[in-house]
Amino acid sequence: MFDKKNLRLYLCTDRALAGGRPLAPLVAAAVAGGVTMVQLREKELNTRDFLEAAHAMRALTRRLCVPLVINDRVDIALAVGADGVHLGGADMPVETARERAGGRLFIGATVRSVSAARAAREAGADYLGVGAMFPTGTKSDTITIGPAALRAIKEAADLPVVGIGGVNARNAASVIAAGADGVAVVSAILSQADALAAARAVRAAVEASIRPGGDSRE
Repeated sequence: MFDKKNLRLYLCTDRALAGGRPLAPLVAAAVAGGVTMVQLREKELNTRDFLEAAHAMRALTRRLCVPLVINDRVDIALAVGADGVHLGGADMPVETARERAGGRLFIGATVRSVSAARAAREAGADYLGVGAMFPTGTKSDTITIGPAALRAIKEAADLPVVGIGGVNARNAASVIAAGADGVAVVSAILSQADALAAARAVRAAVEASIRPGGDSRE
C-alpha cells in the first residue's frame, strides 16, 4: 500500500557518490536521520549482481521498517519482494509495469512536463518524481526545470509528487513550498561525511515547510 508520507525524505542510492563506502551502513545511518523511503539504483550492475544487492537491501530495509523501491527493474522488485518500482522516461512504460506487477508494487514515474505527468497518472502511476529541481552533478545530461514546473505538474496530475535533482538542506523548503510531498536526494546524504547528520538536516528543512495537516507552508 502506497503512503505519500513515505515521500518526505526519499533516498536514492548511488555507489559512486558514496565514495567507496559500503551502502548498508550509510543507508542505516540515513534512515536513523529521517529518511522515509529508499530506492536502490544499480544501473552499472549486471542482473545477477543487481539481484544480490537488492536481496541485501530488502533485508536491511525490512529491519529498518522503511519501504524499498527498485529503480527500473520490475522483475527484480518482484523477485525480492520490494514495495515499489520507479521508472524513468527511458525505462519500461508504466502501463506495462502495472500489467506485470498488478497490485504487488506501487509505481513511481519520473516526469518533466504536465503532459507526461497526466500520461503517467492514466497509465497507473502512484506517485511522480519531478526534476531536476536544481543543477546537479549526479547526471550530467539532466534538464533543470525548477520548483515552478513542479507546481504545475502537481496541480495537473493530482498525484503525490517528490522533487528530485540538486535538492539539499538549503533549498528543500522551496520544493515543498511548490507543492511537493517530499524531496528525493542522493549526494545531499551519500556524499557527506556524516550521513546521519546530513539526513537530519534535510528532514528538518522539509518538516519546517509542512503544516501539521500535511500541506506545505506557502
